[in-house]
Amino acid sequence: MNIYLIIIIGALLINYALSATAAWLNLGNISEELPDEFKGFYDQERYRKSQTYLKETTIFGLVHDTFHLVIILAFILAGGFNYVDHLARSTAQGPIATGLVFAGIILLMSQVIDIPFSAWSTFVIEEKFGFNRTTLKTFITDILKGIVLTAIIGGMVFASIIWFFLSAGPAAWLYCWAALSAFQIMLMFVAPVLIMPIFNKFEPLEDGKLKRSIMDYARKENFKMQGVFKMDGSKRSTKSNAFFTGFGRFKRIVLFDVLIARHTVQELTAIIAHEMGHYKLKHIIKGIIRSILMAGFTFWLLSLFIGNQGLFEAFRMEHVSIYASLFFFGFLYAPIGMLTGIIDKAISRKHEFEADAYAVKSYGHPDAMIMALKKLSVDNLSNLTPHPFMVFLEYSHPPILQRIKAIRTLAKKLGTGGQNDS
Repeated sequence: MNIYLIIIIGALLINYALSATAAWLNLGNISEELPDEFKGFYDQERYRKSQTYLKETTIFGLVHDTFHLVIILAFILAGGFNYVDHLARSTAQGPIATGLVFAGIILLMSQVIDIPFSAWSTFVIEEKFGFNRTTLKTFITDILKGIVLTAIIGGMVFASIIWFFLSAGPAAWLYCWAALSAFQIMLMFVAPVLIMPIFNKFEPLEDGKLKRSIMDYARKENFKMQGVFKMDGSKRSTKSNAFFTGFGRFKRIVLFDVLIARHTVQELTAIIAHEMGHYKLKHIIKGIIRSILMAGFTFWLLSLFIGNQGLFEAFRMEHVSIYASLFFFGFLYAPIGMLTGIIDKAISRKHEFEADAYAVKSYGHPDAMIMALKKLSVDNLSNLTPHPFMVFLEYSHPPILQRIKAIRTLAKKLGTGGQNDS
């Protein structure tokens, strides 16, 4: 059997096995006893509801992943990519146009296959547990907007990579790296004002106690930004969140409208302090640098496999092409991607602890931060006791009990409160 096919199938099976193992361990780690930290805060009925939610979403995820694995393996072994290549070559002329048609068919097939799962998750599971507010119209328009954006932005990037490898010779990977890095940085400036408003409505936070509290804190921290915005997250879900986006003068802090409705001014300012901590501690810059360096390594590695005959034989391809090489390399790269993903998530968890600490030190209200985290956990039916292997493999944020413990420890050290309020 083709060595590349063995590696690819092995990688797919190992990735599936690891994810499934983490999921089952996570289910086995469910405890009926409410953690002490949440006693008196999280009623037993809602706690049981969170565990039922975890069970249903986990089982659903396993079904989705199993179906996805079977489809991918069948498609590869049946020579599906070759059939798509024939179709692309019959409808387009030239390597770039043919490559765009090839990529478009593959991605559209993937999108269509995933729609039933997305619909079930949204309109059955999320609806059952009181989270869903997405209408059928919003669901459909989100899909269509996503397809159009992928066609425009993804098409530009994909076509550029093909062109560089066609015309730039051995240095093509360097040009791809430079161009993609510049494009990525540019998106950080324009996404908040051009792309994100396509999906959600953003309004400047109205004048009042909350805005004054946030602006006073921002001035104290010498944090210049475009403003604080409220996002209509409630049109899709009752789950709440806050995030930092943009770069330079386009920096903005965004609060979900649901978040604002459920938290006090002090709690919301503590959340803002956490988000600001990511910026002040250069987590965002570090993430960009890691991403750029990893992209360089990936493009260099890709250049070694462009047009590799053995790789094309693994996918039963009759014609060798640059555009198909990009897809096939993605399968070959999967084990490295899994490893770097685990490392990135570990770094992210470390950064979350650091941002919590920054919020405690700079804002000085650890109890407000703890209360905000508790409310977020209860409102979102978060898993309070995830299995360590699931955390290691999938979590970009530390488990909530670990975050609260770290905040209490720091607050005690600083003498700023943070006593257990259960």
